[in-house]
Amino acid sequence: MIITIDTGGTKTLISSFSKNGRMGASVKFPTPPDQRDYVASLRQTLRDNYAHESVDVIVVALPGIIKDGVALWCQNLGWANFEAAKHFKDLLPGVPVLIENDANLAGLAETRALNPVPVSSLYVTISTGIGSGFCTNGFIDPGLRHSEAGHALVEFDGRVQRWEAFASGHAIVNVYKKFARDITSKRTWRQIADRMSRGFLAVIPITQPDVIIIGGSVGSYFDRYGDFLMQTLSERLPSHIPCPKIVQAQHPEQAVVYGCYYYGKDYLANQKAKK
Repeated sequence: MIITIDTGGTKTLISSFSKNGRMGASVKFPTPPDQRDYVASLRQTLRDNYAHESVDVIVVALPGIIKDGVALWCQNLGWANFEAAKHFKDLLPGVPVLIENDANLAGLAETRALNPVPVSSLYVTISTGIGSGFCTNGFIDPGLRHSEAGHALVEFDGRVQRWEAFASGHAIVNVYKKFARDITSKRTWRQIADRMSRGFLAVIPITQPDVIIIGGSVGSYFDRYGDFLMQTLSERLPSHIPCPKIVQAQHPEQAVVYGCYYYGKDYLANQKAKK
């Protein structure tokens, strides 16, 4: 069994998967703001529900940059330099724990859902903020796993800003006083597509992905702005740089836990190959 943990700003979702990818029952609990309380709640929930199960690996998704088992910064949680690997070491006795950025894992799941799997893909989640995950040949790209496209510095409205400061779901609410789900005006969505395009225009020439996958809460409304976004990118990208195919995420609500599953499955396959 593979246990997957999606740590969100307000709630944590724990799901179990069989080795063939079948999802079992899920458990949720509010994500405590304090790191120690979170670890205690996570350990207790796991032991209450899975202590008597045969668990092969636990995969934890955190919303921040993970280096050497340390969550350097999780903005939505307010955590900095959280020694996750140290605190997660004994969640279930004897069970290995893997830790990865949530956008990387969502990108892994959404990339593997494509047929065929592209050589290179960029997953962008547009929600409260903007997160990103790069995959190469269906695996999280090791050279770009710490990238934060939402923090790309772009000139907009006369000043240099982080991309997510003016194009995220939070920014949309601040500017238009409506959530994405409530916006129906084509004019407004064209303006939002223009905001989104600024970051993509900075990132695409550098990374040149074959496919861009857009997820998150704003990604759910791709049908309202997708054509505007593709038109803007096609018009503004240099002529020698092709506009990547842009698609909507297929499983925006479950992409992270499925990414955890694939990540855990790959780990187990690698461990088996070493024996």
